[in-house]
Amino acid sequence: MADKSNEAGPGGIKYISWTTICFMTVACVASIRNTPSMAIYGWACIFLYLVPAVVFLIPTALVSAELASAWDGGVYRWVSEGVGPKAGFVAIWTQYAMTLTYYPSLLASVASTLAFIISPGLASSGLYTGIIILVFFWGSTLVSFRGLETSAVLSSGGMVIGTLIPGVTLVGLGILYLFGSGQNYSAGTGLLPEFAGIASLVLIVNNFLSYAGMEVNAVHVNQMEKPSKDFPRAMFVASGMAVAIFVLPALAISFVVPRDQLSLTAGVMQAFQQFFEYFHVGFLTPAFALMIVCAMLGGMMGWLAGPSKGLLMVGRENGYLPPKLQKMNKKGIQQNILIGQGIVVSVIALLFAFIPSVSSAFWILSAMTTQIYLIMYVLLFIAVVKLRKSQPERPRGYRVPALMFMAGVGLVSSVLVFFIGLIPPSQFGSNSPALYALLLLGGTLGLGLGVPFLFLWLRKPSWKQEEKPKPSPAEEGGPA
Repeated sequence: MADKSNEAGPGGIKYISWTTICFMTVACVASIRNTPSMAIYGWACIFLYLVPAVVFLIPTALVSAELASAWDGGVYRWVSEGVGPKAGFVAIWTQYAMTLTYYPSLLASVASTLAFIISPGLASSGLYTGIIILVFFWGSTLVSFRGLETSAVLSSGGMVIGTLIPGVTLVGLGILYLFGSGQNYSAGTGLLPEFAGIASLVLIVNNFLSYAGMEVNAVHVNQMEKPSKDFPRAMFVASGMAVAIFVLPALAISFVVPRDQLSLTAGVMQAFQQFFEYFHVGFLTPAFALMIVCAMLGGMMGWLAGPSKGLLMVGRENGYLPPKLQKMNKKGIQQNILIGQGIVVSVIALLFAFIPSVSSAFWILSAMTTQIYLIMYVLLFIAVVKLRKSQPERPRGYRVPALMFMAGVGLVSSVLVFFIGLIPPSQFGSNSPALYALLLLGGTLGLGLGVPFLFLWLRKPSWKQEEKPKPSPAEEGGPA
């Protein structure tokens, strides 16, 4: 089907095509940078990725498709309609809050990948990593100020250049390697991981949030020509691509890199280096490192454009944010919200650079934001069931088959993952599991629920905008 993102509709409005939304979604969700953590399990990585895909990815994608085909505005609108405006504000806040540590961890991976090209020793330098985080985050934020058109092009383009091309290349090299004379280091690994009690459950849980973000770009659904038809199509294709991007490269990495030598942060580049040396094309390694950096930056652009826009919309329409945080620039972009999150990310980057002992606290903070994000998914699955009952006649371009079952699976999975996530990993050492759980639960409830309820408590009638914000010029002219 032809891409219509360049075609103008009535009034000269340009639409975002379903392929653009699909690529933006894949950029937010899937990345080969995380596959080394599962590659160490060889063929069992298929099971470890498929279980979360069946009980979490598919329900999330289908539910998002139905909701987006009937209501624009994304998560905040869906939960507001189904549960209530205050719950909608909590939902979009939790989606936004989890990004505050996602960005530093993502850019830390960018730093380690670039160090692979410049000087591998830099990867262990906190100062170098902190500088990279600051430069790339603020650079991406300034790009976001230019509007959705620029962000969408960079996000979808980064996904193609840095995820699809390297991913297909990695899989292709893996197949050729298997038929060659190279040693297959995944040989002997079973299709099921060895069961080691609760640790095995935690292992699967780690992959649930690998699929988080399918709903992020639904906030742009009102900029599609035929959203009720095209958004579900984008979700289905993006789901299949996400699973393939995780599973196939993980297998390829397991073929060529011994498990006891595999780096969880630089494993992808280790695999490319091994493959390229095996096929005598080692000069390609730096080029592919840069391509992977493009993918990570493209994924971040997708996250910058989504949750913060949803937070602005619900903050303005319902008066849940103070006027300073509702300010938009000439392009209609949530300028002060982006600046505020930039300040938080900068503080984390500086701590990362100058306080080596902050690593364990940073890890707990990252785990905390994962728990916060699950609050949003619980509200999402509750909202879709309530809306099917309260507004059954509302036109829907797509209806989830067996909705009660599908939403029930997603809801139960989210709740179980939340509580299993309170179990400390082996890296936590001999510290008290109860202390870990209390720190994580306290921080989750404080940041995930305490902060939005504080805004609700402090809000004034003057915070509410009399009129909805007009579409910006950038939003009226969608991306090419």
